[in-house]
Amino acid sequence: MDKRGSFGGTSSDDVEAPLLPPPARDDGAQELRLPPSWVRALLAHRYPAVAAGPAAAAAVCALVDLAVGGGAHAHHHREARNMLAVLAWVFLWWVTGAVPLAVASMAPLFLFPLFGVSSADAVAKAYMDDVISLVLGSFILALAIEHYQIHRRLALNITSLFCGDPVRPPLLLLGITGTTFFVSMWIHNTACTVMMMPVATGILQRLPRGGAGAGTGAHDEVRRFSKAVVLGVVYASAIGGMATLAGTGVNIILVGPMVFAEKMVLAVFGGLIVLWMTRNLTADIPGWGALFHNNVGDGTVTIMMATLLFIIPSRKNKGEKLMDWDKCRKLQWDIILLLGAGFAIAEGFRSSGLTDILSDGLRFLKGAETVVIVPVACIVSGVVTEFTSDDATTTLLLPLFAELAKAIDVHPALLMVSGAVGAQLSYLLPTGSPSNVIGFSTGHITIKDLVTTGLPLKLVGIAALTVLMPTLGSQVFGTNSKF
Repeated sequence: MDKRGSFGGTSSDDVEAPLLPPPARDDGAQELRLPPSWVRALLAHRYPAVAAGPAAAAAVCALVDLAVGGGAHAHHHREARNMLAVLAWVFLWWVTGAVPLAVASMAPLFLFPLFGVSSADAVAKAYMDDVISLVLGSFILALAIEHYQIHRRLALNITSLFCGDPVRPPLLLLGITGTTFFVSMWIHNTACTVMMMPVATGILQRLPRGGAGAGTGAHDEVRRFSKAVVLGVVYASAIGGMATLAGTGVNIILVGPMVFAEKMVLAVFGGLIVLWMTRNLTADIPGWGALFHNNVGDGTVTIMMATLLFIIPSRKNKGEKLMDWDKCRKLQWDIILLLGAGFAIAEGFRSSGLTDILSDGLRFLKGAETVVIVPVACIVSGVVTEFTSDDATTTLLLPLFAELAKAIDVHPALLMVSGAVGAQLSYLLPTGSPSNVIGFSTGHITIKDLVTTGLPLKLVGIAALTVLMPTLGSQVFGTNSKF
């Protein structure tokens, strides 16, 4: 796996770079001393990074003691400690790239049973959550959009509107992120990212690449701009989704004539957006999901609509459908496994009792000022949300925050709103949200790019919430009163 998270292939730099530096010339200059061959072999095979995972897990098991009095709860706390150890192991493998991303993401499948966190069956079920079905179906739909070049139509329109001649990167970036932000206000964040990411990558494909006559500086400039565009789409989708509680459909208008296959792909995509938005409406007006006793999820309809792509004819060649499985060979299963690992970790938090210990550890907030309570709640949910989806985080933490509010004698909305907003600040890891997964799967960004760019955004979000909750929040939610 290369540094972008994709398998196979090597860059031209890798091909041209010599395996060993040339021998030092005996011209009186100081000789370059190379490390021993066994050291170079260890570094080349990333063995130190591989060993860092189990070493961190061993350190947690040896040094961390979560027991608060022992007795009947000793076994419970041992499981929570082991969960922390597994988390340290997997996180280090993710960040360092010690093993391929897919392999690191499958590690909970053997670590959880070995460390006694959960059974093999329980952890395996986490790898086929409804959200994973949602991402899988979205990937198939994105491949269909890419196959029929629909993203290039949208890319051409945005480029002609915001770019001009010569190319003005800041204005182009503003156009892409502004469009993403606006669209995300009205449709599901994931749907917005699925729609806009192929548009963004289509624009990037139009930029000049490093060729025979291109300098290193120009190539680096395009590479940095590519990272900015992908990260801009991911974060604009997440931030725009906070602006409204519910959305309405939008019309995508394309210039030039479209063939039947393109119209059908857009129709399937538009139908999916409508189904996403109308499954649950309001407390008084049930959506179509009520017809099925609310047993269906977003992943259900995403897979269903993706299946239609394999049934509807393309009218290009006799017997040809809009999609076939050969076109799906580009599906990035490593990203699917990565998301599955995130859900497994969330389930491990619950089953090991780590969430209960976390709740007990927050009781020190009793009697604290609002400016202390808000950022603490936001940071807790903001950390957990990096390893699983926003929905899973809120499902996991909001009930705990509600009970904790009673224990520390504050209005539940103070903790629950802070926790809910913090859960949406999932900017650091691909596991944080499907939008992060989609952006990461383009290959233009790495986990390091997400962390270095997302951390300032996360801190700004926490700071803004810390200011707004004691002021505007007290007027909207009445958090000054006890509940």
